[in-house]
Amino acid sequence: MALAAPAGSAHAAPNAVPEPSSPSARTATAPTATTAASTAWAAGTRAYLVITAPGDTSAARTAVANNGGSVFASYDAIGVIVAHSASATFASSMRAVSGVQQVGATRTSDVPADAYNPAIPASPTQSATTLTESNRWDMTQIKADQAWAVTTGSATVKVGVLDTGVDDQHQDIAPNFNAADSVSCAYGKPDTRAGAWRDVDTHGTHVAGTIAAAKNGKGVIGVAPGVKISSVRIAEKPSGLFFAENTVCGFMWAGDHGFKVTNNSYYTDPWQFNCPDNADQAAIIEGVRRAQAYAESKGSLQIAAAGNANYDLANKTTDTESPNDSTPVRRTITNACIDIPTELPGVVTVAAMGNGNVKASYSNFGNGVIDVAAPGGDGTSGVYSTLPGGKYGSKNGTSMASPHVAGVAALIASTDPALTPAQIRDRLATQAGDVACPSDSRCTGTTAKNGFFGDGQVDALKAVGGTTPPPGSYFENLTDVTIADNATVESPITVSGVTGNAPATLKVGVDIKHTYIGDLKVDLVAPDGTVYTVHNRAGGGTDNLVQTFTVNASAEVANGVWKLRVNDNANQDTGRIDAWNLTF
Repeated sequence: MALAAPAGSAHAAPNAVPEPSSPSARTATAPTATTAASTAWAAGTRAYLVITAPGDTSAARTAVANNGGSVFASYDAIGVIVAHSASATFASSMRAVSGVQQVGATRTSDVPADAYNPAIPASPTQSATTLTESNRWDMTQIKADQAWAVTTGSATVKVGVLDTGVDDQHQDIAPNFNAADSVSCAYGKPDTRAGAWRDVDTHGTHVAGTIAAAKNGKGVIGVAPGVKISSVRIAEKPSGLFFAENTVCGFMWAGDHGFKVTNNSYYTDPWQFNCPDNADQAAIIEGVRRAQAYAESKGSLQIAAAGNANYDLANKTTDTESPNDSTPVRRTITNACIDIPTELPGVVTVAAMGNGNVKASYSNFGNGVIDVAAPGGDGTSGVYSTLPGGKYGSKNGTSMASPHVAGVAALIASTDPALTPAQIRDRLATQAGDVACPSDSRCTGTTAKNGFFGDGQVDALKAVGGTTPPPGSYFENLTDVTIADNATVESPITVSGVTGNAPATLKVGVDIKHTYIGDLKVDLVAPDGTVYTVHNRAGGGTDNLVQTFTVNASAEVANGVWKLRVNDNANQDTGRIDAWNLTF
């Protein structure tokens, strides 16, 4: 399976979950995507993309039937037909048909019988969790935890997870899951049956949690915990591969169902790179390119992972792992050969960073190819997120970096719904924090833009700053204050430069590390001494209070010294005020 995480076994358990080595990242209006009636499966059946002029594909569809094939799906708006045939001469015959522009086999293996009668993925038994939300390194590294004080994202923003599927019943995903716009695109045509979108692995559920795990007091929090997640399963079962027709279907679905952002943590199998001098691969490039362009024309921005082979995408020389659905061979390639969808025009290409402003050891790179970077984990510092069955675990990979960027893009779209995909793409570039090249000769470019980090690491707080109040509206105190038993402590923040009174929606972000938070009473004290209680001995034996409260402080003058007052009311459990902030 072509997924984005370091080389190794495809799906191991928590901590660093490695996946196959690859230079790339691995994971039609329904009425206009015409499909053929079910056909009996036959050994030797292969899948093809038949490319013709957008609009009326009826002549090409007739030619498919006349040349020993059947139409499995047809995306008339982009002139792409998914055809099946067991004839060895099908491609050459179709290339001679007037009006047919390109024809390409999408596999070097047979279409599986499951394509004609797909099984619904099993729904895993759900486990409850005792985990409480905390600020994880990946979220603090991109300041997502601070961005939540501005917005957690809008429920009107839909993000599509094109992947192995999503466990929609997971306790941290269910609150934000959008079943109405979820689908399976495995084999190349939409399967809208309930549950067809479910995870056939763990990868897609992990990605979905990074984007939008709910801010519900348990488990983890996604970058944009207020937006809606839709699952578009494009991985097949049992191979776990993502073929071109599946990606075409996924992008068409995204465009027609109003997805503002899609995440693509995969490359299109079976070729790590598709080369335009090969007739089959040229058709794959054109078919997926048209589908991506269609989705973008409908308002959808595609985010994609760069891949995990520590490979220079700007200086391609060899491909040793294609085709991965049969027998890989070593071939010489050039930069004309591209990773799909990562290197398609308009797609945002994401490199991975470790814990700190460092390149993840496995991440692909390339000056002029990488657009931005984000946490993907490395070694023991993995990205912790959701797993099927109500579980949680860590994975490493550019697959994990890409959904951080998709989440930031969703926050941008939430703060300014009128932005086009191109404008969101530009905003992602301008908000990114510059990361200079390390002492590594492979990293070329400038501090502002280079081959390891592109325009830099995404900054969620800066990304949503375009619609926040003027500078000076966010204030924080990062100094630790010890909370002893049966004691009251205070941490001050001096506010200046804010005109008039505080808002009716003053955001008070609290990060208190303390066992048994039922001992604690937490108050916000205004400059004039007025007390606003935000937490009063609730939560019982739960550890740590990490939450943003909304306080109606409109009667208070904004400027002055505000205090967070914490009163411990019992023995045995102690802690500290780790940090707190105010957003006006």
